[in-house]
Formats: sequence, structure tokens, C-alpha cells
Amino acid sequence: MSPTPFLAVCSPALRVLALLSLVLGLAYPLLVTALAQSLFPHQANGSLVQTNGRVIGSSLIGQSFTQPHWFWGRPSATAEQPYQAMASGGSNWGPSHPELAQAVTARIAALRAAGPVPAGPVPLDLLTASASGLDPHISLAAALYQVPRVAQARGLDPVHLAGQVRQLAETAWFDDGNPSLRRVNVLALNQMLGQP
Repeated sequence: MSPTPFLAVCSPALRVLALLSLVLGLAYPLLVTALAQSLFPHQANGSLVQTNGRVIGSSLIGQSFTQPHWFWGRPSATAEQPYQAMASGGSNWGPSHPELAQAVTARIAALRAAGPVPAGPVPLDLLTASASGLDPHISLAAALYQVPRVAQARGLDPVHLAGQVRQLAETAWFDDGNPSLRRVNVLALNQMLGQP
């Protein structure tokens, strides 16, 4: 029995490889890109937010605001600097990890040092980072918790500012009517106050 030539054995596999490379490596990505650009161009291009023709951020990636006259977002655990999209990830600290307790204590102290805060517990999303470290939203409760500080720093009426914050609140897609699930985009909040 004579040996089968190498090309005769590999030829079908090479043809399937070439076909799948064209379909899955070229045609499919081009089709998905074309559909995204035609049906959802804003989202496909990063959901960029512009003011006066200048990009000031994305509605999908949080930004670091630390001055008292801005609303603060959820803490970010990304490496090097907060909200670093290329280093997305959480701290992986469990509830009993001592560094998490230290970070929460420091965040509470920073909130209290920045200005007046309401009585009662601090909303959890102002104390803990999200799994991605890039969360652009905070709960409505977390936004309202910051109203006294921002109003004082800007000389605004806190009742009026709280009303504006409530108007910007979004309903989560999985909302079952529970008001505690409402959230606010931090960049939109700060854009309402002026150019961040």
C-alpha cells in the first residue's frame, strides 16, 4: 500500500481553513461593523459625549471627579489610575479583607471631609468599586447623598438641585418598579452643572 501524498491529506483541511478565515475573519466582522455603524452609530463609536465640539468623555466609562463641587462616581479599582479602561478589573477583595475595610473607612472620611453629608448610612456604591472599575453610573440614592455638598460648594439651592438630579435618573432595563434600582450617569450630572 503506497503512502497518501501529504497535500492530498491536508488539502480539505486547508480549504476549510481558508473558507472559515474568509467567512469568520473577514465577512462576519465587516457585516457586524456595517450593521452597528448604520443602526447604532453613537454606541458603535463609543457613546462619546461632546460639549462645544470637544469630546469630554463617554457615557459608558466613568471618570474621576474628586473636587467638592462635582458629583463623585463609584470608586474605581483599576491599576495605575482610576477608570483606566485598558486595566479594567476589580480589586477582588472579599468582605473580610482588611484592605477593603481600610478603603471603605478612607472613602467615608473623604466624603465627610469634602462637605456636608446627610444623616444615615453612606450608599454602598460610593464606598465599593464595581467589578469592572469603570462603572459610569451611581444609584439615585448615591447622587442625592452628595447634593448637600455640591449645593454648598456651588451656592445652589439643595432642593432645586435634588429635583434636577431626580430628572436625570434612569430606570434600569431590569427594573421591576423598585425605586432603589434607579441610577444616574455621573458625567451627565456634572455636565448639567457645567463643563467638567
